[in-house]
Amino acid sequence: MATALLSRSLRRPAFLPSIARTLATASASTSSATLPATVPFVQNAIISPSAVVVQPPPRMDRILKGKGLMAHINQTLPSPQAKSLLDTLFNRSHPDRLLPGSVLSVTMQHAPTNFSGVLIGVRYKGPDTSFTLRNIIQRTGVEMTFMVCSPALKDIKVVHRAGGGGGRQGRRIRRAKLFYLRDQPAKMTAISTSIKRTQR
Repeated sequence: MATALLSRSLRRPAFLPSIARTLATASASTSSATLPATVPFVQNAIISPSAVVVQPPPRMDRILKGKGLMAHINQTLPSPQAKSLLDTLFNRSHPDRLLPGSVLSVTMQHAPTNFSGVLIGVRYKGPDTSFTLRNIIQRTGVEMTFMVCSPALKDIKVVHRAGGGGGRQGRRIRRAKLFYLRDQPAKMTAISTSIKRTQR
């Protein structure tokens, strides 16, 4: 019986405009009122008040100036010594940058305290910059990767620099990664002997 009455009431065309008017007045009242209002023809429906707009926390001055978090970390995270290495030896645009094929001697605070080898690759990534050295020790190829900004890194000494031509500057190598030296032990043996001579 109730469903029949409801279906009859829904068929009336005058019922739809009244619903629209009721919803419009309810929305207007909820925008101005602070307490929840009820819909007149449905007692269980409650319209919640308008949501309170939460203001975002105040931004820092450096963000307002256009300096983001990563730029702030790149400037403050490295130590002064590591920052000087990043700006000179491990900077792509610096004239004194290290090229692959250079011979380096690295001093660490922990064992192994000294390691010398050929620079076979540099990974440029800001404070996360790293480089890999390779050497032949007791007929075994040994590679070590060092982080430029590591606090355990004490000193980097350039034993032999790979330059742009022949002679004293050294031969220019046209590859950014010298991984082919792993398969050519003769070249690595020749370079390792030159490293041993410089260490004496």
